[in-house]
Amino acid sequence: MNSFDALCANDTELAELRVSIREFLHADRAKFDWHPAVDSWLSCWDEDFSKRLGDAGFLGLTIPTRYGGRGLGHLHRYVVTEELLAQGAPVAAHWVADRQLAPALLAYGNEKQRQRLLPKIAAGRCYSAIGMSEPGAGSDLAAVQTKATRTGGGWLLKGTKVWTSGAHRAHQIVVLARTSPVDPAHRHAGLSQFLVPCDSPGVTISPVVLMSGEHHFNEVIFDDVFVPDADVLGEIGDGWRQVTSELSFERSGPERFLSTAPLIIAAVRELANRPEVDDHIAAAVGELMAQLISLRQLSVSVARALADGQQVANQAALVKDLGTQFEQESVDLVANLLGDASPDPALQALLRAGRLHRPLFTLRGGTNEVLRSVVARGMGLR
Repeated sequence: MNSFDALCANDTELAELRVSIREFLHADRAKFDWHPAVDSWLSCWDEDFSKRLGDAGFLGLTIPTRYGGRGLGHLHRYVVTEELLAQGAPVAAHWVADRQLAPALLAYGNEKQRQRLLPKIAAGRCYSAIGMSEPGAGSDLAAVQTKATRTGGGWLLKGTKVWTSGAHRAHQIVVLARTSPVDPAHRHAGLSQFLVPCDSPGVTISPVVLMSGEHHFNEVIFDDVFVPDADVLGEIGDGWRQVTSELSFERSGPERFLSTAPLIIAAVRELANRPEVDDHIAAAVGELMAQLISLRQLSVSVARALADGQQVANQAALVKDLGTQFEQESVDLVANLLGDASPDPALQALLRAGRLHRPLFTLRGGTNEVLRSVVARGMGLR
């Protein structure tokens, strides 16, 4: 089979996978009565849905079969992720484990960690959080103050993480900590990652509640938490390189421009059913969809590069920057297009959620200002 034949075969396989996940979601929604949501990968925690998704073979797609996964590629996972987000499915429970922890384990984890965790991730039964941001560090991960101090058989972890999504429900937190003193000339050196069970002695998880009353974020305090050597993720001192690699998956996926997709889709459907749609509205909808398609092409190109094992930190940062700006703008545009209140209560609920989550889009995963610095540095401009 030549390369062209292989490409065509892969496209056919991806198309069949897309049909399969759409059929699964249609049947699952009809049976279990969940509703499309804006920002579903943050706001909709449903462990039963994650288990059903895993049982159906739609999780752990890039995990090798020997660890319970499907042994497929990044583009297969991209197709499934895209459909889940477009339909606003309740994916928050398994999200971090499948998106970030699994690739990190495959790249840096030891064999015991892989055997222990990867089958659970593929089954939709492992829920993880990421401990990166801190009260005094924010998006500047080189300023991390959480420390891990060597002790007999392991490490003592002390410090505070904040904005830790889902930590109050997760099984474990992947914590970035400093394992050697700060070197002013090499600020990114001396960082390491640890797998910390949420029920470890010394771990205190406190809610950070949104003004709506929703609880997704947390402050997590580590007070001399013992972490055995077996739970070090990767190599001591190599945390910055590992985290940068993980962030490529976090920043470049379709969640960076499809968080508001259920709102956009519902709004366009309502506008299409109105008796009169003027040229201004038609042009605005066309521009909105053109932006969405362009962002998708950029995101897919990063997914292809990840599939080829390339380093794409700059491209991933660009997807996140442009995509989250689009998400914010799409909420305002939809509100303007709908004019007065929509008669559809489901659409009204989506718009309310979009307005509430709008400020978050350009903050999480690194602020857009920080991302632009990453891109500028990668281009040799600073």
